[in-house]
Amino acid sequence: MKLLHFYLLVLALALGACGRGSDSASSSENRAYDNIMTRTSIRQYTDEAVSRSAVDSLLRAGMAAPTAANKQPWCFVVIDRRDMLDSISGMAPGWRPASRAPLAIVVCGDRDKAIDGEGSEYWIQDCSAVSENILLAAHSMGLGAVWCGVYPVQERTEALSAFIGFPPSIVPLSLIVIGHPAENPAPKDKFDSTAIYFNRSLPF
Repeated sequence: MKLLHFYLLVLALALGACGRGSDSASSSENRAYDNIMTRTSIRQYTDEAVSRSAVDSLLRAGMAAPTAANKQPWCFVVIDRRDMLDSISGMAPGWRPASRAPLAIVVCGDRDKAIDGEGSEYWIQDCSAVSENILLAAHSMGLGAVWCGVYPVQERTEALSAFIGFPPSIVPLSLIVIGHPAENPAPKDKFDSTAIYFNRSLPF
C-alpha cells in the first residue's frame, strides 16, 4: 500500500511538472503576442541614456530577422551623439523625435550583399523585418521607439547618406529613434476584417 502511495505521489508530481511546463509555454506565447499588440510609436523620451548592453540586445534582435537566401544585406549606424541627433531631427518633419531622444539606429541596406538579378531589391524586405524586430525588442525591454521612414524618398535618402558619409552601395532604409518613454499612448487597433479574403481573389 505504501508503495502504491509512493507511485501515485511520483505520478502526481510528474503531471504537475508537465502542467507547469505547458502553462509556461502558453504564458510565453501570450507574452510574445501581447508585446506585438501593445507596441506603439513613442516620440517623447526622458533624459535617461540607453545602455550599450541594451543597444547590443536591440541589434541582436534585429539581425535575427528573416532574410532572403540568408544574404543578411544590412548594416547599422548607432547614433548617440547629441549634436548628430539634433542635426538629423531637422532633416525631415517626421524625424523631429530625434531631438528628444538619446539614441537612434539607422538600418541600412548593403547592395553589395544583396541577391543578384531579379531579387536584388529583397534587401528592402529584409531590412524592414530587421526594423520591426528592433521596435518589438525595444518595447519588450521597456524602451520606446518610433520608425522614421527614409528610403525610398530621395531627398531623405540623400540627406542622411551625405550626413553620415555612406558609399553608394549603402542605402538608409529607416531611422529608428529610441529612448526611455516619457509618454504612454494607447496602441491603435488596426485590425480590419474587410481586408481579409480566403481562397479567392480580391474584388478589383
